[in-house]
This record gives sequence, C-alpha cells and structure tokens, in this order.
Amino acid sequence: MQEEFDGNGAPNPALWSFDIGTGNNGWGNNEQQYYTDRPENIVVEDGMLKITARQELYLGSSYTSARILTKGKFEQKYGRIEARIKMPWGKGLWPAFWMLGANIDEVSWPQCGEIDIVEYLGNQPTKVFGTVHGPGYSAGQSVSKTYTLPNSRFDTDFHIFGIEWGENYINYYVDDVLYNQITPADVEGEWVFNQPFYIILNMAVGGNLPGSPNSDTSFPQTMLVDYIRVYE
Repeated sequence: MQEEFDGNGAPNPALWSFDIGTGNNGWGNNEQQYYTDRPENIVVEDGMLKITARQELYLGSSYTSARILTKGKFEQKYGRIEARIKMPWGKGLWPAFWMLGANIDEVSWPQCGEIDIVEYLGNQPTKVFGTVHGPGYSAGQSVSKTYTLPNSRFDTDFHIFGIEWGENYINYYVDDVLYNQITPADVEGEWVFNQPFYIILNMAVGGNLPGSPNSDTSFPQTMLVDYIRVYE
C-alpha cells in the first residue's frame, strides 16, 4: 500500500471509511469532538490529507474533527508501516496514527490488540509516544514509551513515524531513530499482534489524556499527512 494523498477531495473510498459522531463515551476516552466527513474537517489537497479540528457547536458537541480507517478495505500483518506527518499545536489536541486488530468485532477491545504507531499531545510539541494495548495491558496499563525530538518541535515540520513489525516484535521509529522495541516479554498478558490489523488516522479534542483545550489553544488546527506507506 502506498497512499500518497495526491488527489483532491474526499479520501479514496476504496481504502478509507469514516467514523462519524461522538462514539461510546467519547470513543472510550471522554473525548469532546464530533467526527464528521465534511471537507471542513477532512480533505485531500496540496498532495496531502488534512484533518482539521474546529471549535464550533455541532450536533451537541463543541468541537469537530475527523477519523478515518481502513477496516474491511486494507489490513496488514507485519512489515514496515510509516506516515509522514506535521502535527498541530495547542493543549487538548490529540492526533494519532494507529492500528486495531481486524478481529475486533469478534473479540472486542482490548483482546483484538491496538498498536499506536504515534500519538501526540498538542501541549507537548517536542514529544510523541508509541504504545501497545492488549488483554491485561490496556488503557492505564498499556506498554508505552516517549520519544523527545532534539532541538526541534513536531508542529514546525514534517516527521516520519513508523513501526517495523514482525512475529513477536514491534520496533518504533521517529524519522530514522529506533527508540523502542516491544516483544511478548514486555507485556503482562497474551501477545495479540501476530495477526492482521487495519489503520486509523484521527485527531481527537480533549478527553482523558490531553485534557480540555484552554485559552491558549487556537482553532482551527490541522494535522497534515503527506503519505502512508506499507512495505512487506
């Protein structure tokens, strides 16, 4: 898969579907945004995907944003999976490039497994983190590591976030720096990552992790995705 986001308009429907609405309990994290499929929140233009969080009253929510996924359309087991992304800035913004086990409808979360290739909190512009969730090590018990960018910020330029994933290991990279390896020895439960996963891109607003936006958070804020590439 090479998703270069070279077209114009909506994301390619052969590859991407939209999550719409506020999810169950704010997508499980008390998030404050309403996800839409409107071009104001998500559009492909200028050779990239733009996911934009806006502060607006919309169907009972105070913010809008977007979340897309390849569930049922593209699933991958193992390989190198990376995206080139420029992050937004401001407290309460929570963009992510991540994956869920394709068997989620049968076994539910966290048994399906979750691989967070990169998450970022908008009030910590020099830091990102990579995480796995699974049975016995989800949410607050997840296995995670932070990477701090030397002498720069993630909101001022594009960076490449990726994993190299094989049987019984997931290696985490920022640009060309390997900053973590997670193996079955690192998790307090069953290793559920030797199976196909699908890809998700989103930007949440508020919720358990970043907290709510504050007066310093300016809107709109956009997460720019130049490409997603998957290598066997």
